[in-house]
This record gives sequence, C-alpha cells and structure tokens, in this order.
Amino acid sequence: MSSGSTTARSRPRNREPGRGRAHVLMFRQGRTATGPAILAALVCSGALADGASLDPANMPRVGTVEERFQSYNIEMVEVTGGRFWKAYGPEPSPPGMDLYAYRPPIDLARSKLRRLAAALAPAYLRVSGTWANSTYFSDTEEAPSTPPAGFDGVLTRRQWQGVIDFSKTADAKIVTSFAVSRGTRDAAGVWTPDQAARLLVATRLLGGSIAAAEFMNEPDLPAISGAPAGYDAEAYGRDFKIFRSFIRQTAPEIVVLGPGAAGQAPLASDLLAASGPGVDVFSYHHYGTLSERCIGTSTPEAALSEAWLAKTDQALTLHQTLRNQFEPGKPIWLTETADAACGGNRSGATFLDTFRYLDQLGRLARAGVQVVMHNTLAASDYGLLDETTLTPRPNYWGALLWRRLMGTTVLDAGVPIEQGLHVYAHCQRGKSGGAALLVINTDRIASRSLRVPIASERYVLDATSLRSTIVQLNGTTLALDDKDGLPPIEGMPTPAGTLTFAPATISFLAIPEAGNRACQ
Repeated sequence: MSSGSTTARSRPRNREPGRGRAHVLMFRQGRTATGPAILAALVCSGALADGASLDPANMPRVGTVEERFQSYNIEMVEVTGGRFWKAYGPEPSPPGMDLYAYRPPIDLARSKLRRLAAALAPAYLRVSGTWANSTYFSDTEEAPSTPPAGFDGVLTRRQWQGVIDFSKTADAKIVTSFAVSRGTRDAAGVWTPDQAARLLVATRLLGGSIAAAEFMNEPDLPAISGAPAGYDAEAYGRDFKIFRSFIRQTAPEIVVLGPGAAGQAPLASDLLAASGPGVDVFSYHHYGTLSERCIGTSTPEAALSEAWLAKTDQALTLHQTLRNQFEPGKPIWLTETADAACGGNRSGATFLDTFRYLDQLGRLARAGVQVVMHNTLAASDYGLLDETTLTPRPNYWGALLWRRLMGTTVLDAGVPIEQGLHVYAHCQRGKSGGAALLVINTDRIASRSLRVPIASERYVLDATSLRSTIVQLNGTTLALDDKDGLPPIEGMPTPAGTLTFAPATISFLAIPEAGNRACQ
C-alpha cells in the first residue's frame, strides 16, 4: 500500500470490485500519523453507519475447545517421499493429466520449518493420509530399498525419528493411523497388529509418544485407500475391534479416534454399525469440493458465498448425526480439512481461502468441535507454507493471529451469521477478563459496521487482490525478515464506538479490558 492517502486516491489500483476509496481510508490507519485520528473522528462524529451493538463484557460462555484446537497434517508420503499431488502449472489442468509427481522426503530438521510451526504451538501434528494405509514401517537400521509385498511405501526409523524430534521442537503432539494393506494381513485376510506394534515400540525407544490414532485413513473410501480388494463394512468392523483391543492392551494412553471418514454417509453408517462403539473421540474429514486436478466444480467466484462457507456446517451436521447414533456423547475432531481434496485448488494458496479457513475455525469452535487439523502444513497448494520456500501463505498469517488472540473459551457474540458478516467471539488468549472477536466481511462490495462500546486493538488482514498470495496487516505487508523471523504482530489502538469493516476483509479485535466474567 502507498504511505499517503493522496497518492492512494490518485493512483487507482487493480482491486476487487468495491474495494476503493472508503477501503483505503479505513485501513490507512497505522501507516500515517493521521490514521488513528481519522478513525476517531469518524467514530465520534457518527459518520459511520450504525450496525449491531456488541456487548463484550457480557457475552456468555457457550463452550470450550482444546488448547490444541488449531492443528495441522504432514502427510505420511511427505515423510517417506513419494508421488504426491502434482503442482499446478500456469494453465488449467488438462483432462487425463498425471495427478502426481515425485517429491523427496520433507526435511523436518529445517530450522525455518520448525520455527514457523512452533509459532502455532501448541498443536497436534497428524501424520497420516491415504498413503499411510499402505506404508511399511522398517524398525531396523537398514531399511528395504523397495516396499515388501503388500505395501506401497517405506517409513524408515530415521524418518520417524525426524517426526518425533519435530513434534518436540514444535510442541505438536503426534496423531497417526496405521497400515491396513495386504501386507498387514494373515492368510485369511484378517488385519494383524504387527506393523502397528513395531511403530509403537520404536516410538517409545526413540523418545516419542503418540497422542491419538485412527485405525486407518478414510475407511469409507476403501477402493482408493490401499485396503484389500472387496474390503467392506463387515471386514472393517472385524479389523477395528482387533485394533481397539490392541490399543487398549498395549498403549491405553493413546486416544482412539474414529472412524476418520470422508463423508460417504451410507457407508460410514455401515462401518460404525459393524465396528460397534469404542472410540474415545469421533473423527471425520471434510473438503468442500474436489480440486481442479480431480475435476472439481468449485470456482473462486463462489469462495465468499454463504453456500460455500455453510458446507462446514452441513458436513458437521452429517457427522454429528452419525456420532449421536453410534457414539453418543463423544467429543468430535475434524482430523483433515482444506479448501479442496486432491491437493487443494489454486486459490488455496491465496487470500481468498483465508476467509474459509478462519470462518471454519469460528463455526466449528462455536459448534463444539474440539480440534481442527488443516491439510497440510507445507505440501501442495493447500499448505499453510509454500512447500519449496516455506514462505508463509495467507492462511498461515490467519492461523498465527488466531493462535495469538483466540483463547479456548468460546463466547456467544450475539450476532447471527448473515449474508456478508460473520462474527465469532472467544476469551482473549492470555488476558484474564479479555475478549477477542473475529469479524469477517465476505461482501465484496459493501462495508459493514458494528458498535463496540469498549476500546480494542484491531488487526485487519487485507490484500490488493483476493487472489494474492501476499497479505497486509493494518496496511503493512506481512513477510519474514532477512533471518526468516516473524515480523511484529501488533494491533492498532481503536477507540470505542461504531467500527466499519471494509468489503472482503478479515479483522480481529482484542478487547483486554472487556471484564467478561466468563473469561476470568
């Protein structure tokens, strides 16, 4: 952004519709000496249109989330190396293209990666995914150069040591799943826990621990998940009972997650009926669509629509229904999610997807979901970080603000979700009595306003284009310094009064003096 309002007005930029003079005026704050004064004058004079009135001091508590609510995945194939979702080229993906490309094992010892992950701590690190279903764990010093029969990949002891070391440095507890392919089965085709036992023993010997585990990744998609041919609900139910008994006897400290289904409702219901009750936490996966690679139908133009954002609620409702029927009263975790399956859409790496990312966190926290694991930390187009350079993408900056401001106690903001304006409230992290708000204006044209009767610190995420991979915080571009350190993340002092939120922007408001009793 230009540092002066005169220059900004005289040089129109290529922005999204409706993101013009009023937008520049509101978010020039903090870049010039006159910015806060302009805002104060607008508030005091009543020049901004009155909107809904918030009461941060009396917002009631509606629930809590885990301290590690905001978490992430590193796919098993990232750890082992292998064929993962191929990066997009400059042109649309042609029909029949190879969806995959080889990628070497991720360097989990890279200091930049560890430092950026640690900034999101505490979290869960889920090492799983479709590839995990057929990955052989080698618990010897010399790993086989090719997978044994019945497996498609090899996880070495050294690679798993890297996962453990990373989890400690980044304060990210390990969540995983186990191999279920033909190589794990006896002559009758029944799953045996030998591979799972080897991984658990090695984890302890290497100084690590596994916090939670699903039996397998997405059992409602067996045909593409490495399961044996003809694998059905009856076979899953039999195998899950073996798995559950094995965990209870050998590693009772591990939280049993399940079923980790992708949303194929009829089959998921059959799986749960066959396996019977027995999970500690009900887990599910959700993607709003398939990516361009897999001939998905979503378009960037729909990315701010209520229909798109409400898919989060629809998926939760489906899985809550299953939970209530088969595992009543169990907590719910969303253990894999992003904008689109199959590596994400092109827009997943842009500011456009940050609206979905943060809106999803707000919705699910308010609905009682305890943990949300984004796929991925640093792979393909849905990664929080660019997989090659580890440059933070817009979703990473959104995640960082959530982590620093939004506590584990969820409040009722008193503002229903409506077309264009979404408001979520939590106790402010680390501030007794403080409240924090997430205000998302999804309207591309119109500004929205809210009356906030207490002074706050305002953090506004914005971009010159919704499809930009670069975002600004209160008008200043967010970027790592020359030593790959995080920039200052500071709010702008904002007086009490009516606040306006420009079109297609995301704002956090920290209200440390709210005096909310639910937050003390």
